[in-house]
Amino acid sequence: MPFLHLPGSWRLCYPLAMRILLVEDNDELAETIVDRLRAEGHSVDREADGNEANELLRHINFDIVLLDVNLPGRSGYDVLRSLRARSDQTPVIILTARSQIDDRVLGLDSGADDYMIKPVDFRELSARCRVLARRRSGSASNLFTVGPLSFDRAAKRATIHGQDAQLRAREVQLLEIMIDNLGRMLTKEEVADRLYTFEETPSMNAVEQLVTRLRKKLEGTHLVIKTARGLGYMAYVSDDD
Repeated sequence: MPFLHLPGSWRLCYPLAMRILLVEDNDELAETIVDRLRAEGHSVDREADGNEANELLRHINFDIVLLDVNLPGRSGYDVLRSLRARSDQTPVIILTARSQIDDRVLGLDSGADDYMIKPVDFRELSARCRVLARRRSGSASNLFTVGPLSFDRAAKRATIHGQDAQLRAREVQLLEIMIDNLGRMLTKEEVADRLYTFEETPSMNAVEQLVTRLRKKLEGTHLVIKTARGLGYMAYVSDDD
């Protein structure tokens, strides 16, 4: 079974469905950001306290951290320095009202990957998250194409033989997770962790049903999702006609 054989028509794209941590103590702003990012298919958790965010980041891996500076407990800069001191390279975007050059330099020198001034434009924030995700994966394209399957991450739309695959929001998230981990075995717990936030309590049966639905919709394409009993799931590109 050619798990890692990649036909010439295969092109890698960057991960869009991300697990994001927002650290923001302004409830109204945080709610707006969370709603917008979740509407784009991301799993978003939020912390309002610097100490709590720092502890969370010691134990949970995220794809991107959106970090305010003025926080109760400890500042965003201290959270960032602690993260980098542990050699954690998770991309961090600072979101702050501090607009002076010295503040930007301090943030970037503390280890931030990007720096945005409030109020932020949500389209720009989303775009910058995609840039960091793309950079981390080492890819510059947001289009995945293999055989008759084409998936545009920016548009969140999959087509098979040019026809819309009619994927639901969770199915889009799962497809992105599978594409981002081609050739790698993912446990059900890992898949659930990427799909759902702390506020949600999905069963492993729900994950199984989601995988089954997506696999059925991908029938006839070269993207295969293999179930390994007791281990989890692996996606790979097959060259079978």
